[in-house]
Amino acid sequence: MIVVAGEALIDLVPQGPGALAVLKPALGGGPYNTAVALGRLGSATAFCSRVSHDAFGEALLAGLRQADVDVLDVQRGPEPTTLAAATLDANGSATYSFYVDGTADRLFAMPYTLPAETEAVSFGTCSLVLEPGASAYEELMRTTAAQGVFTALDPNIRTGLIPDADAYRARFRSWLPHVSLLKLSEEDALWLGGNPVEWLAAGPSAVVITQGGDGLTAFTRDGKVYPVPGEKVDVVDTIGAGDTVNAALLHGLSARDALSPEGLAGLGHDGWTKLLRYAARAAAITCSRAGAEPPYASELGDL
Repeated sequence: MIVVAGEALIDLVPQGPGALAVLKPALGGGPYNTAVALGRLGSATAFCSRVSHDAFGEALLAGLRQADVDVLDVQRGPEPTTLAAATLDANGSATYSFYVDGTADRLFAMPYTLPAETEAVSFGTCSLVLEPGASAYEELMRTTAAQGVFTALDPNIRTGLIPDADAYRARFRSWLPHVSLLKLSEEDALWLGGNPVEWLAAGPSAVVITQGGDGLTAFTRDGKVYPVPGEKVDVVDTIGAGDTVNAALLHGLSARDALSPEGLAGLGHDGWTKLLRYAARAAAITCSRAGAEPPYASELGDL
């Protein structure tokens, strides 16, 4: 089972470009999208978060159940659901404004246990910024890594939520010794500073950087670099594309029994190329649809 730890929220998705476009509520949050994508791809998946008892929270849980994601251990609370209002530019790229004060997901508490069959835990996005939940997720990351569980990190930077950039960058570097796979966008990499060689030396066995329509590239501990081009598609918006890549990578690694440092090291050129192309196809399908609507396994073909 792959456990996805992090926030679930409501994306207010614009129905066109510009600040005053009509907004349509949609289920979202980077970890939430990753969990849904994993479920749709066929991976056994559980969600680890705290979700509101309000109508949005019920809808979020229903979306997870529909994707066959296990929600038995999701924490609940009376606080409202976090809202993320997106604005699209002419190319369909989204920027976000967040409404997070006093919301349910940021009060996440460290769980006593994870499912016994857990083989990997994925972390990222707002959940690693907003206290007090951020410290609980960080504790979970360190604890699972110490137990030998494969850990994946997608920082998915939202600058509007980070009051002290230098402090966050230092915290990011402190996570790296506890991370097996680091996945981030080209924009996130530039904002964080550093480079794949430095990050790999700090802990991860592999780093994957996404480059929008230009594709994605994997960097491995042995100094190898594996680039693949993006899939051509008419972009509606890019919401959820990076989360889909994250899910496709984890799903593909699980299918190859490669959710371990040794497994990553053994992929080689053919293994990495097939995996990255699969992730690129998955992201392209998400970009062809409004909002975070990741593909099902039947839409992607073979791994």
